[in-house]
Amino acid sequence: MFPKPKAELKPNTYAYESEPMVKATGFREYDARWLFGKEINLMGIQALGMGLGTMIGEMGVKQEIVVGHDFRGYSASIKYALISGLLAAGCKVHDIGLAVTPMAYFAQFDLDVPCVAMVTASHNDNGWTGVKMGANRPLTFGPDEMTRLKEIVLNAAFKLKPAGGYQFHENFPARYIADLTNRKPFARRIRAVVACGNGTAGAFAPQVLEKLGIDVIPLDTELDHTFPKYNPNPEDLEMLHAIRDAVLANKADVGLGFDGDGDRCGVVDDTGEEIFADKVGVMLARDMSAVHKNAQFVVDVKSTGLFVTDPVLQKQGVHATYWKTGHSYMKRRTHELGALAGFEKSGHFFFNPPVGRGYDDGLVSAIAICEMLDRAGNKKMSDLKNALPKTWSSPTMSPHCADEAKYGIVADVVKHFEAAQAKGEKVAGQPIRDLVTVNGVRVTCEDGSWGLVRASSNKPELVVVVESPVSEQRMRDMFEAMDSVLRTHPEVGEYNQKI
Repeated sequence: MFPKPKAELKPNTYAYESEPMVKATGFREYDARWLFGKEINLMGIQALGMGLGTMIGEMGVKQEIVVGHDFRGYSASIKYALISGLLAAGCKVHDIGLAVTPMAYFAQFDLDVPCVAMVTASHNDNGWTGVKMGANRPLTFGPDEMTRLKEIVLNAAFKLKPAGGYQFHENFPARYIADLTNRKPFARRIRAVVACGNGTAGAFAPQVLEKLGIDVIPLDTELDHTFPKYNPNPEDLEMLHAIRDAVLANKADVGLGFDGDGDRCGVVDDTGEEIFADKVGVMLARDMSAVHKNAQFVVDVKSTGLFVTDPVLQKQGVHATYWKTGHSYMKRRTHELGALAGFEKSGHFFFNPPVGRGYDDGLVSAIAICEMLDRAGNKKMSDLKNALPKTWSSPTMSPHCADEAKYGIVADVVKHFEAAQAKGEKVAGQPIRDLVTVNGVRVTCEDGSWGLVRASSNKPELVVVVESPVSEQRMRDMFEAMDSVLRTHPEVGEYNQKI
């Protein structure tokens, strides 16, 4: 019998080496994240593998799974502990080795394997680990699957059998790179800074883009799991500013920044100005909907209101649906609606055929961005950006809030604004035009200014975003309105950054 995992074990003890430790809060809404050594140990990872293999069997899915790992000092050992659990549960494991997350998703199609388990903590700080999982390509797990997996693992309700097998696929990245580059090179000579923050994408992104005729200027593409300069996160201003400096120094047409596991791409224009991913989404939607008439897009609730109000998108017959933030939610909704693409403010983009296979891949996003530039003739990236209607947008702001408290606080904030709307009360001096509550609460005032509060799905934080099509002051008014409600909860801490 395999023992039930403990919530806490002391390192450097017999128990820590002989019993599984799994903290319950590591099971998030659509993937799993833990501080390795403090919240989960290797036997806990083994238990996770047993639980995942057991659940795949419960789902009636063929017990065959792709497994890969990102470039952190401990990711390979975690992957092998996970594999040992999957084997014990009777799974055939296809190991693709060091990989970016979308390479694992691609492998599901290329190897005709239904399931995936990618060992990655994405852009989280060093010390974090996690697993992104799915059993129905191109989708990944949502709350129902994660809740069931949590139940199986924490109760050690494993169904183990000796039918597992293991296969390592040598040099699998070559197949992924060949798939991405199986197209004509761009007609326009594009000079691009390619920044990887010393994360996993550095092993693959430069050569993919070079094969497509891009003049690549590499920035921090050497693999270094200590992340010596900054976390590979294209939402963080530190990484964006480093890309800006390189773009200006090298007179590049565009800066492309990839996150730690390569499923997101951030953009800096030729003037060195960072373009938030939701605005990049609007630019891509304009470009794609000119080719594909009456296109449908799915957009997460953190994203700009321009998807609904932009006159070019309206003229081209675009229909946009706002949905829950999170790669699994967005992927699933984009798939269900058969939308041309889904855009998330964090930089997760989901392209359905003919552009992609429905999963988030930062390199597919980068190729779509370069294709947009290629079609734009002599227009620069800054020209495409400046052609959008002006809005004043905040970065994604994240005040600290414990995992155990954040969802209850967000529920209270939702109730607050629902009551305000019912009573006809004003927010930031204006009546409420619309409330979207599919994921926290997005409050839109009559002048189009809006603010969002939701719980982060992968960190002990809340998420706050505000935007105004009117003025910077109105954006700040919306922030004050949202923050004043949050400040009634003492559990909400300081912001990682402010406007």
